[in-house]
Amino acid sequence: MIEKTFVTIAKYQYSSEAQIAKGRLEADGIKVFLADNLTIDTDPLVSNAIGGVKLKVYTEDELEARKILKSIKAYSLDNNGQPIECPNCKQHHVELFSSIDSFKSLLAFLFGILTFTLPFHTRYKYVCEDCKSEFPVKKEYPFKGKRI
Repeated sequence: MIEKTFVTIAKYQYSSEAQIAKGRLEADGIKVFLADNLTIDTDPLVSNAIGGVKLKVYTEDELEARKILKSIKAYSLDNNGQPIECPNCKQHHVELFSSIDSFKSLLAFLFGILTFTLPFHTRYKYVCEDCKSEFPVKKEYPFKGKRI
């Protein structure tokens, strides 16, 4: 008897994101297993500590599953619905992420932990998946100078 093994092909911060990917893969006939989803559903704050929800497939389905996930991945868009371009390599594989990389962000994070509230100040940046460069989010005000 050949023993089938699983391989992790993606990680998600929340189980709802993993469930969407799981449903898409299962619709194409790929068997999927989620790891740590129940733990994160119980306490979402531990997601980063345990590495998120792991989406696993059989080893023989890995290439096909990765191809399907890549085809449905959404990247960041600007206010006009156009893909955001990396200023370094000019590619469009750009994602938004939040970080705590300034003293003000760190203080807000610590205050949130001490008072059991959500942090009210985080910095958002874009990161390019191709060249790994990070760049700031441009603040666009579509109604600036216009009266509503």
